[in-house]
Amino acid sequence: MTTTIVYETHSLSTDNENGVATGHLPGELSPRGRELAAELGERRRDDGLAAVYTSDLRRAVQTAEIAFAGTGMPIRRDVRLRECDYGDLNGAPVARVAAGRSRHIHEPWPRGQSYTQVVEQTRDFLAHLAAAMPGARVLVISHSANRWALQHLLEGRALEDLVDAPFAWREGWTFELPAGWGG
Repeated sequence: MTTTIVYETHSLSTDNENGVATGHLPGELSPRGRELAAELGERRRDDGLAAVYTSDLRRAVQTAEIAFAGTGMPIRRDVRLRECDYGDLNGAPVARVAAGRSRHIHEPWPRGQSYTQVVEQTRDFLAHLAAAMPGARVLVISHSANRWALQHLLEGRALEDLVDAPFAWREGWTFELPAGWGG
């Protein structure tokens, strides 16, 4: 049975608004981000979801908690859904991080990790999800690097093309995770 993954990026953070690449730092939703999180909940509450999986970083957890407040929807935090660790550049200007992305597909950021390491974390998460939620429809709230990992693993897209593509926000991406997926 195929598991359907609906992916949404965490809501707008104060760092997003200020041009900061938060990376492994917790982050905090901005007032506008809180409004957008509530809108996400309105959009997804009647979407047939069995559970919400979220990065354990604060900005993603806040998004899930605001979106599904009072619904009883299970929200499961998972460290494997964290943004890429930019190491020394966690909290640096987005432009500085963006300029170096393609150099860190396989080579870790100084004192951080590479995008292929994020792919491996996501692969492990997907194997767990395929076993734990066969046939379910789940929401994943996470970060850009995790969306790239999903696109790479489930759609066969090259990381080299994904990391340098301009970000275009939209109301979710849908992925199909085949039964017994082992990556």
